[in-house]
Amino acid sequence: MVAKSNSVVTELRAEIIAGTIPAGTRLKEEAIASRFGVSRVPIREALLQLESEGFVTTEKYKGATVSARSQHDVVELMQIRRGLEVLAASLAAEARGGDQADALRAVVARGRQAGEDGAVADLPPLIMEFHEVVARASGNAELARMLEELLRRISWGFELEIEDRIDTSWADHAAIATAILGGSPVQAGYLMGEHILKDELIYRRQVSTPS
Repeated sequence: MVAKSNSVVTELRAEIIAGTIPAGTRLKEEAIASRFGVSRVPIREALLQLESEGFVTTEKYKGATVSARSQHDVVELMQIRRGLEVLAASLAAEARGGDQADALRAVVARGRQAGEDGAVADLPPLIMEFHEVVARASGNAELARMLEELLRRISWGFELEIEDRIDTSWADHAAIATAILGGSPVQAGYLMGEHILKDELIYRRQVSTPS
């Protein structure tokens, strides 16, 4: 039952983030159960999970609907993310990358290569992977879990213009990785904080500029 619920959560979350299921859409348990070929119990569990992550809102008499993306919420999530990512980078540096050291070197190399090749479509998953590797390298499983959820929610509310950040983004990542692998917690935390702040500032400019 848990496996079925997790599968539904993964699929629905991906569709909400991609915009395939837009904000305000009613999520009817019976229709979703029919779509996935399961009973309504795992659907109910999946919707509760998505509600806890902020993707779904449940109202009395109305049921579950896809939440609206709030600019204020995205800014707050980014601020929380910055604090957690600084902590993750610092802890990772204390362990010099731990068992994630090779993975960290590899993702930075692949990201730089994708940037040099102009493979823009490959960059978003590589950026996500970099931050996930740093979180795992912290050695704190709860911190890694919290960051994974935050990154999902932020990616739903914020689309960065990757082309504008190819060079600087991977230069940042490389510098952060060097500090982590070199065992410099203060430097790693500072560089990560500055890196995340750039995204915050870009988002604030985007939402304050009339379309």
